[in-house]
Amino acid sequence: MRYDLIIRNGTCILPWGEVKTDVGVISGRIASIDVPGSAEAAEVIDAQGLHVLPGLIDAHVHLRDPGDPTVESIPTGTKAAALGGIATVFDMPNTNPAVTDVEMLRWKQEYASRESYTDFAFYIGATRENTKDLGEFELFDGVCGVKVFAGSSTGNLMIEDDDGIEAVLRQGHRRVSFHSEDEYRLRARKTQFGQTGMPCCNHSIWRDPECAFLGTRRITALSVKTGRPVHILHTSTEEEFKFLQSYRHLVTTEVLANHLTQIAPECYDALGNFAVMNPPIREERHFEAAWQALRDGMVDVVSSDHAPHSREAKAKPWPECPSGMTGVQTLAPIMLDHVNAGRLSLSRLVDVMAAGPARVYGLMAKGRLTVGYDADFTLVDMKAERRITNDWIATPAGWSPFDGKEVKGWPVATIVRGHIVMREDTILGEPLGQLSRFLP
Repeated sequence: MRYDLIIRNGTCILPWGEVKTDVGVISGRIASIDVPGSAEAAEVIDAQGLHVLPGLIDAHVHLRDPGDPTVESIPTGTKAAALGGIATVFDMPNTNPAVTDVEMLRWKQEYASRESYTDFAFYIGATRENTKDLGEFELFDGVCGVKVFAGSSTGNLMIEDDDGIEAVLRQGHRRVSFHSEDEYRLRARKTQFGQTGMPCCNHSIWRDPECAFLGTRRITALSVKTGRPVHILHTSTEEEFKFLQSYRHLVTTEVLANHLTQIAPECYDALGNFAVMNPPIREERHFEAAWQALRDGMVDVVSSDHAPHSREAKAKPWPECPSGMTGVQTLAPIMLDHVNAGRLSLSRLVDVMAAGPARVYGLMAKGRLTVGYDADFTLVDMKAERRITNDWIATPAGWSPFDGKEVKGWPVATIVRGHIVMREDTILGEPLGQLSRFLP
């Protein structure tokens, strides 16, 4: 048998453990995970000293397209993803205009299929106007699911009341993803923090743990009432993790790399407004709770919530500065560094950054190394010591909250359906991304 690609001598993270074996690819799919030494291929990668992971997935990015290409776009954002070892991204709908109707769904399908360097999926944003159509929209090609902003959004991308959320949950059947801060508490407390120029550390005081906990409790109650499974994005508080232990049959959780890496108030002292995001970076007890939840299996997905803004916008005085940080390119290096620090195993990283997203969203033929699945691989050097720098960041916004951070563990190749998209910090070839496939 002749293969299109063979990856030899690497330590593969298989669903049943770490195995040093050779992987063969034919026609964009994994054809063997036990390739004989005599086999030939059009291309061979010697992965001696490297770990071969399933292609990593960032299930939470804001590529701002359509919007402002001087900040981010699908071409630049997926280049950044590939440089960071990410083979598939799921893009959020709060663009300009937002992805909430048939016209924008069709545009996103066509544009992403032409311009993405990685495989691609996108959310449909729930609105009061399109609620009745969500059961149809969630089945469009490339749609990973419905996104509800129950707090912290603008325009018609906001459904904060129980009746509105319940109506969404009664349309369709796939898992619905939520930004779960409680909008009523945010509004009630905003007058206390509306003075321009207040220290940005007030961001985590205004958007306090109770704000997130209230939102998650209400959404969970509605999930139980309707029987519809939900996914709580960027879960960030000790209270949420403890509460959700009783609802794992319906509720899955995402945690961001930022909430596993940064701690308030130190992050605000170090980064100022560049540390402002929603939900905010929190105090140490929540940081420890997130790690405990990861160790306990409570965390299903780890993502970046890559949400770039220009330096000029972030430099505005709080609370006028926008919330959000870059992160798709640094997600894997940050989490690999945590592996080397002994905070989680490489197998658990694969679980929350490949198998977990595939399981939660119903992503087909991705997320694990097994025969018949898409030939997506992230090759990593666990011994490589590097420094994250702003000049490495491909996103046009041009900055990272981790600028200057030393990490151990680095992605050295990103392979999508058998095509080498990134190798040794270099993007190879033209965009070849495809829309991801999901269970109906």
